[in-house]
Amino acid sequence: MPTTFEKERQLQDEIAARVEHDLPDVDVLAVELLTPSRFCVFIDHPEGVDHALCERVTNALRDYLREYSVEVSSPGLARPLRRREHFEAARGQRVRLRTAGRKLRGEVLSAGEQSVTVAASDGAETEIPYAEIVRANLIPVSDLKGSVT
Repeated sequence: MPTTFEKERQLQDEIAARVEHDLPDVDVLAVELLTPSRFCVFIDHPEGVDHALCERVTNALRDYLREYSVEVSSPGLARPLRRREHFEAARGQRVRLRTAGRKLRGEVLSAGEQSVTVAASDGAETEIPYAEIVRANLIPVSDLKGSVT
């Protein structure tokens, strides 16, 4: 029986292919299985994500509505990171990572072909293969005035 992580990866591949076929400018950032019968698709678009775009993506995924409750959302401030290009864009930013065996917070130092290198708060550098990452998200940073970036 596949793990939740494996099921998410399978759904992500299927959904990304479907959405890219129907809506080529939409980037499927991540698919998170919230319950066995509900998942959330995080999307991005060069012109931003609005309610109408979320509705178009939901319509493109109508075949899944028989088996799942589907949510479509913008990435928000805690943007999910799944692919090399996501980690490249996050270089210098703080992230939260989870693998099957551990959790890590740190700054993205580099994003290579097969892995990302993260510096923990104690300065220790860790290289993590993308294939081992179960979840990764940006950590929103607030300034002294309370604004979140």
